[in-house]
Amino acid sequence: MTAAGDQQARRAVEAVWRIESPRLVAGLTRLVHDIGVAEELAQDALVAALEQWPHEGVPRNPGAWLMTTAKRRGIDLVRRNETFARKLRLLGHELETAQGAAVFEQPADEPIEDDLLRLVFVACHPVLSREARLALTLRLLGGLTTDEIARAFLVPEATVAQRIVRAKRTLAKERVPFEVPYGAELAERLASVLEVVYLIFNEGYSATAGDDWMRPALCEDALRLARVLQGLLPAEPEVHALAALLEVQASRSAARTAPDGTPVTLLDQDRRRWDRLLIHRGFAALARADAAARARGAAPGPYALQAAIAACHAQAVRAEDTDWVRIADLYRALGAVAPSPVVELNRAVAVGMAEGPAAGLSIADEVASGGALDGYHLLPSVRGDLLARLGRVGAARAEFVRAAALTRNSAERALLLRRAAALPSGER
Repeated sequence: MTAAGDQQARRAVEAVWRIESPRLVAGLTRLVHDIGVAEELAQDALVAALEQWPHEGVPRNPGAWLMTTAKRRGIDLVRRNETFARKLRLLGHELETAQGAAVFEQPADEPIEDDLLRLVFVACHPVLSREARLALTLRLLGGLTTDEIARAFLVPEATVAQRIVRAKRTLAKERVPFEVPYGAELAERLASVLEVVYLIFNEGYSATAGDDWMRPALCEDALRLARVLQGLLPAEPEVHALAALLEVQASRSAARTAPDGTPVTLLDQDRRRWDRLLIHRGFAALARADAAARARGAAPGPYALQAAIAACHAQAVRAEDTDWVRIADLYRALGAVAPSPVVELNRAVAVGMAEGPAAGLSIADEVASGGALDGYHLLPSVRGDLLARLGRVGAARAEFVRAAALTRNSAERALLLRRAAALPSGER
């Protein structure tokens, strides 16, 4: 094979791996009941594909090829460990009953989606820390390497590797079952799953630190996971609501940076650059969330309310058309079901737009007095904007400078300092 052909085959392997690895690890975990072993088997299959596909070509059903190869590797592993004798019989029976090329075809009755759903709940189990859940989810369900995860969150690769290893050990030590919880436990665990996807998206949408304003690849991974969850849990209102929120938020991505890469705030964005297809998908998901909630007789949850806020912005053709009264009401409702100082700070922004900067500043000052957001750069940023609109430019400038000192993102820091410098001279 030529060098170009070899490179093309390797790209095909990487693309297939990103798509198929979650299902592969999920299916193997069902068989061996150990995520760590399942991932090792999946990685062995990936190595085999990298060795064979460039010379033999990509198989007609690459996902099934990887699964069968991993199962064969599993037999070798089991044979080296007598304590896995039962698993050997199970894996051996599956391969012995396959005929010829049919071994590479996925049996119609194999519960792939059930396995994937189980893997989601295991990777996001509350027994793990938030950081561990993020790393393990991106590793198992996003198909990212430890290096990719480390670069996304600006931490050493060794740190990510340790988090993943410890997460697997914790799951094994706690004997977390490979199953979907039910009843009250499902609601509790689902909240953890949705939080992880939400956090992954937020880190991509507004990077906590580093030089980049956004990390689009993380947004794409989170959005893909949200869509997968929609298919796996079609009756859950908040699953559709989270997908709706992420779709609409993602629709603004192209407009959030200027041609030179500098950040563009929401009110200054060219809304013609918003992705109308993603907005349409978001509205459709929000409608499904509303229907699912009505079927249960349930009130809108936190993600449904946030999605409704995002929809208000998407419906406004121009920034001045935004229904800030409606948005303020939605933030008030959100604060009732999921109270937090960050929600109150966002309500301060909406009230400042709906009722005037003085009303918004009153809420922001109350949030500041609580002390919970003392190190949060968006608190002085919001106060700076409200003070500037009140003509108190000296105080506003000081707040923007303070916000710039608190943020760890260099692009956002530069934006805040520009806003401080752009204020007119004079003290009020």
